[in-house]
Order: sequence, then structure tokens, then C-alpha cells
Amino acid sequence: MGLFKKNPFGHILFLKKWLIRIMGALTHSRYRGFNELQIEGSEIIRQLPDTKVLFVSNHQTYFADVVAMFHVFNASLSGREDNIKNIGYLWNPKLNLYYIAAKETMKSGLLARVLAYAGSISVERTWRAKGQEVNRQVKMSDITNIGKALDDGWVITFPQGTTKPWKPIRKGTAHIIRKYQPIVVPIVIDGFRRSFDKKGIRIKKRNILQSMVIKQPLTFDYENDSVEEIIQKIQMAIEQDPSFLKVIPEEELKVQEELNEKRRWSYKEKE
Repeated sequence: MGLFKKNPFGHILFLKKWLIRIMGALTHSRYRGFNELQIEGSEIIRQLPDTKVLFVSNHQTYFADVVAMFHVFNASLSGREDNIKNIGYLWNPKLNLYYIAAKETMKSGLLARVLAYAGSISVERTWRAKGQEVNRQVKMSDITNIGKALDDGWVITFPQGTTKPWKPIRKGTAHIIRKYQPIVVPIVIDGFRRSFDKKGIRIKKRNILQSMVIKQPLTFDYENDSVEEIIQKIQMAIEQDPSFLKVIPEEELKVQEELNEKRRWSYKEKE
């Protein structure tokens, strides 16, 4: 790789590689240290082509979710089986890995700008800006950039467009799927909201079992499936359909937390 070779967005790959290495080293203990990340489905990652893959996931924090995915994807490609042991997998990270994020979020500080260089496709939200509800047209340049990223590699998106659970899937994701016809891989995450603050930077609680389940690619009829049908499939796959919503009484919630604690120790014993 040439020292000044760039990706389609003009980012120098040598610099991007070192940013991923450094940020990966700084964040590794967040998922394998004072908190544990339980992974399922890493073998699916190794079966995917190098380009035109779209990952769709529920969303719990601004940054911790996507950083965890960078760890898991690179560890899986390096032969790790459902774990992120030995951070050596970041020595040669996948550089054509991108994620979709709100433009205003990625300009909200030095850390956000560094993370943006590591792989952000910044888009303008059509429904919210600076904490206010808005209604504006989709920028075609944003759609074009997502297509450019898919042609170059893998793209992560959080189709609800918010860290709040049970919110509807944005139609833009379905339009992107119909237009570019990528392989669509659903991911379900949990535990990040309990581990970190909303931004995913400050540690809120330790000894939390975090989980990431990578599912088999979804099947679409790209020519005939309606936007609503695509949305419904995604919503079910990432377990954000209202049918998954249950009101858990306080005593049941306490039992659930105890079970999570047992699962965490069981997971550590397997390692």
C-alpha cells in the first residue's frame, strides 16, 4: 500500500490504518476488560464478499456500537471465533469499512472528527437537526456517497436513525437497498446502553454483559419488494418490531439482571 494512497473519499489509507490501530488499542478494554462482549455469528463475516455489503443494526450509543463492530469484524476476518482476544487483529484492519452517521454528530468535537476520518459517511438527517424536528429533502450527494462506499467495501447503518429503542425504520434505508442491491446483514446488539453514556464515551457501569449477534443475510426481491416490505423485514431482523416490545415489571427486571450476570461469568469460563 502506497504511503499516500487514498480511498474514494480522499482519506489517506496509511493514516486511516494508524487511526484504527490507535483507537482500537484505546477502546479494546471496553469490550474485553471491565465489560465483556459476547459475540455470535463471526463465521458469517468471513463468508461475505469484500464489497457491496450493508450491515443494519439497532442503535444504543453514538460511538460505542460502531467501534465494537470495527473490533468484531476485524477479529472475525483474522480468524477469531466469536471473540476479540489478542488485539493483533488490528495490525492489518479492513480499511474499506464505513458507517453512516449524522453530519452534525461527526462535527461535534475532536474525537468525533477523528472517528469520522476512520470511516464515517456523514449525511444530513432529513427529520431532525440541532435537537429540533425538521422536514427536508434527502441530499442526493449523501445517497451517492453511500453507493460509492458500497462499491468500495462494507457499510454499517443504524436504520432507526436514533439511539431510542422501538423507533420505526427510516425509509431511506429501504431506498438504498432497492437502488444498490447490496447483501444486507442484520445485527442485534444489547448492553451498550447500560455500559456507556448516550455518546458511548463515558463508562456508566462496569461488569455489564454486552452482546452482538450477527445474523444470516436477508433475502429480498429487489425488483418487486415494496419499501414497506423491506422495512418490515429489517425491523423484524434487528428485533425492533413492536411485537418484541414487552413491559417488564420491576421484579422481573431484577431477575433478568441476575441472569445476565450468570451469563457473563459463564461466558468468561468458556474462554
